Amino acid sequence: MIATAADLAAAAQRLAAGELVAFPTETVYGLGARADDDAAVARIYAAKGRPQQHPLIVHVASLAAVDVFAQDISPAARQLMAAFWPGPLTLIVPRRPGVAAAAAGGQASIGLRWPSHPVAQALLSRAAALGVAGVAGPSANRFGRVSPTTAAHVVHEFGPELMVLDGGACEVGIESAIVDCTREQPALLRPGQLTRERLQQVLGQTLAEPDASSPRASGTLASHYAPAAPVQLWLPPALAERLRQPPLAQQVIGVYSRLAPAPGPGWIHRPMATDAAAVAHDLFSVLRDLDAAGVNAIWVERPPVGADWEGVIDRLQRASA
Repeated sequence: MIATAADLAAAAQRLAAGELVAFPTETVYGLGARADDDAAVARIYAAKGRPQQHPLIVHVASLAAVDVFAQDISPAARQLMAAFWPGPLTLIVPRRPGVAAAAAGGQASIGLRWPSHPVAQALLSRAAALGVAGVAGPSANRFGRVSPTTAAHVVHEFGPELMVLDGGACEVGIESAIVDCTREQPALLRPGQLTRERLQQVLGQTLAEPDASSPRASGTLASHYAPAAPVQLWLPPALAERLRQPPLAQQVIGVYSRLAPAPGPGWIHRPMATDAAAVAHDLFSVLRDLDAAGVNAIWVERPPVGADWEGVIDRLQRASA
């Protein structure tokens, strides 16, 4: 059931009191706590089993809230905010000293995002009215596992004790793009639905690649977004050849591909769309679905190389690492 006004009011009160609330965004569901309360943020790390030096993204309800958490905002960051907020873009900016140190993983920078999902916006606005300037909200799953794109996914991860605001299935389906705006030349730390080309068009310059000086950021570890079953990426010709043969005895293989396996036992096939946005929308749900079916491995047809596919390929490479 989609969250009601009463649900939103109760959730805002919980956030104000330092408690955890799961909420939908246009990308994935987040596990939220007030970002200005280090003890509340510590509850996120404990619930997820997440290392405390791995920073969280802080969700805000307006541009005005940015100045609560950040200072010395660059013109590049302002350009990106104007072009893509509210939306699936996180910006890494200099953190205001003394604020949200735990949410930032102890770094001098902080990741900020203004989500576009109406339930997220309503929650953030109600919480702001209670003095909660921003909500730290990593994906609502155990650390390193597949991100949730429905309320049911979150309940499966954390059980019924956690309050979950239901906002339906997430529209985008993979996490936000992350751009580091703490340097002279902004760098793309994590691709998302917003393509590199669109970001560069607004900036009027090329995005740099991450390097040793880049801040730590959410979802950028080599192994991430992983189901329990091992994920293998296959180039289409190799996968086509392998799918003509039956799986090994006693094995069930989950296959997410445009190519269909040969008829016979041992396969669970989920068809892959040809459109990058549709695959992004479906990806985490498919991985969770195949995992729940108890498959021994998940084989994924590698999508084509291209700007639209960069976010999907990034998630698949980390899931298969």
